[in-house]
Amino acid sequence: MEKLEILLNKAGNKVVLIPEIIFMNKQNIDWKGVEAYLERYVGKLVEITESKDIVYIGKTFPDEYAGSKYTRKAKGARAKAKANAAQGILEMIEIATEKGFRENLKEKHKKNAEKGWYYYTTRFALPIYENETKTNECNEYSACLVVNCISNGKMYLYDLIDIKKEASNPLKTSK
Repeated sequence: MEKLEILLNKAGNKVVLIPEIIFMNKQNIDWKGVEAYLERYVGKLVEITESKDIVYIGKTFPDEYAGSKYTRKAKGARAKAKANAAQGILEMIEIATEKGFRENLKEKHKKNAEKGWYYYTTRFALPIYENETKTNECNEYSACLVVNCISNGKMYLYDLIDIKKEASNPLKTSK
């Protein structure tokens, strides 16, 4: 597998370039496969460059990512984008920007988000294929990283939501 790169888009924002599409199907994403893929990151921690926040990948993250309400509603290209974004989740945390905060209002998250929720903007790009051949263009996406903060102040990655394909001009790569 090719190495992940972080590129700058035309606006000067960092974008994680996902080198391959490993979850091909748009209609029936193998979310159990995505969850199994994400298991490799459990226990890791990443510093967000902009805010210096430390974000942990906890044992509940793979299940939430693959089985959240947002994931269940995602269809077609958006579902495929989320599934494949899993490959660059650590780098997407690292480049996250635009930190926002909301208090936790749901009883079910009383323990895992006692000190609230943080939201960050992140970006990734997926290669464009023509007739099963990878081109040197990528579709760019923006998304929101959801991070919960527990009682001791530790921050845990919870989900990736609000995935939006950016303008119709594909990102060019050197490959």
